[in-house]
Amino acid sequence: MKKETLAALYDAHRTEFMDALRSIMQIKSVRGPSRPDAPFGSGPRAALDAAAELGTAYGFQTKVINGAMTAIQWGDDDHHYIGIVGHLDVVPAGEVAWHFPPYDLTEQNGRLYGRGILDNKGPSMACLFGMKLLKEAGYRPKRTIRLILGSDEESGSADVPRYLASQAPPDFGFTPDCKFSVVYGERGIVNYQLTTPITDGSLANIGEIRGDQASDHVPDQLEVPVNDQLIRATGKRAPSNAPELGDNAITRLADTLLNQPAVHGQFADYCRWLVTKLADQHNGAGLGMAFADAASGNLIVTPYQWQKAGQTLTLRLAMRYPVTYHEADVTQALATSVLPRTAIEVIRSLPGVLHDRHDPRLQDLSQAYEQITGRPGQLVTTTGATYARTMPNIVAFGPSFPGQKGIAHNADEWMDEQDLKLNMLIDMTAMMKLGGMTD
Repeated sequence: MKKETLAALYDAHRTEFMDALRSIMQIKSVRGPSRPDAPFGSGPRAALDAAAELGTAYGFQTKVINGAMTAIQWGDDDHHYIGIVGHLDVVPAGEVAWHFPPYDLTEQNGRLYGRGILDNKGPSMACLFGMKLLKEAGYRPKRTIRLILGSDEESGSADVPRYLASQAPPDFGFTPDCKFSVVYGERGIVNYQLTTPITDGSLANIGEIRGDQASDHVPDQLEVPVNDQLIRATGKRAPSNAPELGDNAITRLADTLLNQPAVHGQFADYCRWLVTKLADQHNGAGLGMAFADAASGNLIVTPYQWQKAGQTLTLRLAMRYPVTYHEADVTQALATSVLPRTAIEVIRSLPGVLHDRHDPRLQDLSQAYEQITGRPGQLVTTTGATYARTMPNIVAFGPSFPGQKGIAHNADEWMDEQDLKLNMLIDMTAMMKLGGMTD
């Protein structure tokens, strides 16, 4: 089907699509307390149920699997199918003020705002609505297409094992949760906790380090009492896989503390180590691990949590290492760079993934991108972590276009409607190619 025909379908049904998208955006699908029918909380489960209702209304076979993922299926083969794997859970809105309601859909000057509009409710709903439009246009897939919508991607993808416990994995497919064109490789990820005891009493007058600190972003506001004086540091929030777009409040706070007369001894040495080894050294050079390769570029290191407990300091680091390196390489280099007495603990480990870039199905996706955008469909790697690591036979494909980076997980998360429309057209074209569709 030509781009112009697909675009006309979108335009004719735009209001219906926006209403459906808004209904999903208004669900606060942040992970919460587990219950038997909602292992990742009531919000994520409500989003799964809402998507299932839409899938049923659109005439597809629909079911929620083990409380974790919604399957919306076009075709009858439950064992051999093309999978499209998105997610409806979102990260919290954060403590930074929004200019728009975070758990809603706001349209302004051609731009759409709201938590999840890019990551990943907008692209996921574009896939669902694209299936609907193709079905109503009279197309039928020769190979079953199953849209699988998850509820725990942002917190570790524990929804995927629950799905695979009763369901066959896709034969092939994509997740619209990264970037274009086709992502054939994802870097390895390892998060560390460094625990350092301070034994000379230099923490006695230092209070609790407070601020919004989590593994998904660079912290931007931190404070700590020192001799009853509140010391603050202000940086700039950014996704943890793009720390160069932010300004890390951890290293800023450490640098500010070094100018306080009350900061001395081992604690001063610790703050100096933080600044020397980690401030603005996103490629790991300060830690002696400036690893890089041609396929995926430089290693990325992001300090994301700094805490004091009694006479002990803990620091958490997120590392994304190139696809040709191994976690052991990173751990060995880190061990030579930490302060004396520091214990190193791996708290998250995701090996890299690499697909055969010559797989003809990757070429199908690349051609779908080229057909709609007119741009070269280059195969790329990513610093992010998607369902492609946990769901077999899946590659990342969209939604961000070249040059778009660091939008997700921030306040005022946005996506231009034109880009969301292009995503839908690309996804529909990909479904036609992978599903062998005929009218």
